[in-house]
Amino acid sequence: MSTATQKSRTGTVVSVKMQKTVVVSVVWRQKHLLYGKAMRRISKFYAHDEEAECKLGDVVRIVETHPLSKTKRWRVMEIVKRGEAPEVKPAEIGAPEIRALSPVTQGVDPALEAQEIT
Repeated sequence: MSTATQKSRTGTVVSVKMQKTVVVSVVWRQKHLLYGKAMRRISKFYAHDEEAECKLGDVVRIVETHPLSKTKRWRVMEIVKRGEAPEVKPAEIGAPEIRALSPVTQGVDPALEAQEIT
């Protein structure tokens, strides 16, 4: 496919949970057929990210490509703007850790605790 005929979209990365694949959300407007009001529409595209460079919240430009899998028909061309999603650990924001709340780590038998509740 030549670059002149390829479609191009700009959107925000909403998921990076797959290997070499990101989900990009593209916002576009459509005019209501009867009332004429502009409505906001959101389309999600699966895009190929070979180097796994994209992070959550990044604004990326994706271009059309040949089918790479069942749902993947786009690839990431460039990262326009880096997202501002902070990487914060639970201890940094004062949230208790999961292990500290577990009755097993506090020396309490879970069976005895269940009997006291009923």
